[in-house]
Amino acid sequence: MASGADIVVKNLTKAYGKFLAVDHISFEVPKGSIVGFLGPNGAGKTTTIRMLTCFMPPTSGTASVAGFDVFTQSMEVRSRVGYLPENAPIYTEMRVAEYLSYRGRLKGIERSALKSRVESVCQKCWLGERLRWPIGTLSKGYRQRLGIADALLNNPPVLILDEPTVGLDPTQIRETRKMLADLAGQHTVLLSTHILSEVELTCQRVIIIGRGKILAQGTPEELKQECARRNSSGAKLVVEVRGPAQQVKMALGAMPGVENVEILSDGPVCSLSVNGKLDGALRELIASTVVERGWALREMRTTGTSLEEFFVQITDPGATNPSLAA
Repeated sequence: MASGADIVVKNLTKAYGKFLAVDHISFEVPKGSIVGFLGPNGAGKTTTIRMLTCFMPPTSGTASVAGFDVFTQSMEVRSRVGYLPENAPIYTEMRVAEYLSYRGRLKGIERSALKSRVESVCQKCWLGERLRWPIGTLSKGYRQRLGIADALLNNPPVLILDEPTVGLDPTQIRETRKMLADLAGQHTVLLSTHILSEVELTCQRVIIIGRGKILAQGTPEELKQECARRNSSGAKLVVEVRGPAQQVKMALGAMPGVENVEILSDGPVCSLSVNGKLDGALRELIASTVVERGWALREMRTTGTSLEEFFVQITDPGATNPSLAA
């Protein structure tokens, strides 16, 4: 295994006849990190996860998890991975504590330690008040918490979570984000999700897969910078000001580095789009000019450089910029 990585994938492939669901992909997940694994439906994301968790054998390539080979040491891999599938299979007729105790015994947790482990994961996943409840009476959000608690039961070094925030309300999503941040360092987390804002807030690195291939990987900031590089002509600074639109347009248009200013909306609060050299110096100049003129600066934001826009660009290049579709 590569030094410092808990998941190492090299040329991993899954073929169904002539169709390559996963096409010679390679990546690493550093020990103690949280890495986002993104891709549209049908990209090969779930297939990759199933191979890494030994639910499905690869066709070719190599992969190791926590230092063990998924081909030849599958039982060692399984004992060191906490896996939450998108739709966690649970026994609805069992009670929460009963189910977790049963799962703990399946995972080989000693009886003397089982009760404390169940209590510990229930506390982390906010299930303490539901220990005696039949699972069939739980909401979807609580069932998702139960799946996360199950994944944590045997305190595995690696967690692979497929859409862990599905069914959770905004407060629960925030708590899940905090829990994942607390797990970093103690566990290595591969997190599959469609909520890109959560990826930016939670993950140190991002891997984007599409059509069975790795399309991009890096830190969220690196990917946003790549988005800006690819789409430099489309990157714009949107400025919202309480002031007269035409006068604001003239003031912004006279600034060095500004190529074009367009009024997006007029009114007591106007919105304008600025093209040009969109660096920190320009932002500072805009802010100071607006204040000096006696206007109120409501907002400044850059469009064309978000992780979401980069995701759309590379998974469906023609959707935002036809020149990238070739």
